[in-house]
Amino acid sequence: MENVERKIVDDLLLSYQEVGGINRIDSANLPSRPGIASICEDLLQILFPGFLETEAIESENLDKDTSELLETIFFALNKEINRSLRLLGDEESQSKDSIELASNFLSELPKIRSLLRTDVEAAYEGDPAAQSFEEIILAYPSLEAIAVQRMAHVLYNFGIPLIPRMMTEWVHSKTGIDIHPGATIGSHFFIDHGTGVVIGETCEIGSHVKLYHGVTLGARSFQKDNAGNPIKGIKRHPNVEDYVVVYPGATILGGETVIGARSTIGANAFIMNSIDEDSLVALSDVEHEIKDKRIHKETLDHEGS
Repeated sequence: MENVERKIVDDLLLSYQEVGGINRIDSANLPSRPGIASICEDLLQILFPGFLETEAIESENLDKDTSELLETIFFALNKEINRSLRLLGDEESQSKDSIELASNFLSELPKIRSLLRTDVEAAYEGDPAAQSFEEIILAYPSLEAIAVQRMAHVLYNFGIPLIPRMMTEWVHSKTGIDIHPGATIGSHFFIDHGTGVVIGETCEIGSHVKLYHGVTLGARSFQKDNAGNPIKGIKRHPNVEDYVVVYPGATILGGETVIGARSTIGANAFIMNSIDEDSLVALSDVEHEIKDKRIHKETLDHEGS
């Protein structure tokens, strides 16, 4: 067994050398996935105090508890930002930059809370099954995905590498909702059900927009450079204007595609061109053939086998 184990170790070390995919050896590590996950969980507690903790918050302790949690987040986030900035520049400026960036980010949290209040309102008004704001905060995965994306979007706009995407992929793995941190999203945003929603990096979504599960706001085939590599940094994803509703399974593609305000996109529509304001897009009627199961039972059993 010792010889077998030694060979496996040697083969792995050779793989690290030849294939790569290993974090920085003999230098500072890149941001930590568990560290980013912990920061996200703490940030959600700051945004929704009393909803995610195991113990109730006492009003007389709210100031102290908030201050202590904010300090914990600051030190953890500063550490991860410092790690991420090592990809960009010299070490001397990194510590100073990470402190400033972490502080600037945390100062945005009150504005993010105000936006999230509108998202809760949109969910309550847009879902007849919602009984209260509290239910939405506790039980709606879409709100969690939107909350993390709104925070990651701030870090994305600060130009911080890795961390914004790690945040949105953390919540993607929890909720099944994939929103790139680069996407710009207005107020009163609601994703009903949510599973399978994909929103691309250069999407611009207006206010009072409602998406259902399985909606894709994606890119068409990528433009490539002379070497055959996808061109980065160009507008690839659609714009969705105010008061648009997109029903389940719809796919909207392309950086030049604009869905005009107050339009409704029906289920399973496939769109690669702009739609005027106040439009209704629906698939043509599909005829359903209805048979008597008692007469066609043998055929049905055969088709299902």
